[in-house]
Amino acid sequence: MYLSKKTYVKNWNHMSPEELHKITIKKGNKVRKDIKPERVSHIVEEVAYWRKFNALHNRFVQDCANGEDNCQEMYVPRETMEQILNDLKEIKVSLDKSPKKKVQVEVGWSGGEKMYDDIEVYEDVSIVNELLPPTPGFFFGSTEVDKYFYEEVCETINTFEELLGEDGSSDFYYQASW
Repeated sequence: MYLSKKTYVKNWNHMSPEELHKITIKKGNKVRKDIKPERVSHIVEEVAYWRKFNALHNRFVQDCANGEDNCQEMYVPRETMEQILNDLKEIKVSLDKSPKKKVQVEVGWSGGEKMYDDIEVYEDVSIVNELLPPTPGFFFGSTEVDKYFYEEVCETINTFEELLGEDGSSDFYYQASW
């Protein structure tokens, strides 16, 4: 699961010297001759990476691709990122207040038999289920609201706050590959 930031850097004749971008691509100390700076129109940065944060994946699919999940690249408007950030903050506050309980979950197979393990999960997940519900599916990982889910929420809050605090002239795109 990847979030990319795409920044327009094309230089035009009508631009003032202060508006122009200087682009140099080097490999080692040698300038790459096969990449022509005057042809570069965008810089694409990978700004976030997640593994099996199925709730966030589903949110991007619903909000940015009308529910269509074909591993396609999805444009993510800043307003959508801001709303997701607000929802993540609300979820964090809710989980910080929630007691935990132990549950037994299936963790795999061994010798033809299912294997189980005990994990701690949050008891009150009503806000999670309303704003960012875990989503089952192929290669999606656990649907438990546990320590891993909480850590993903916190890391995503930090990432989105940093990205949204930047100058705002870039576009964001989400894509997952299964």
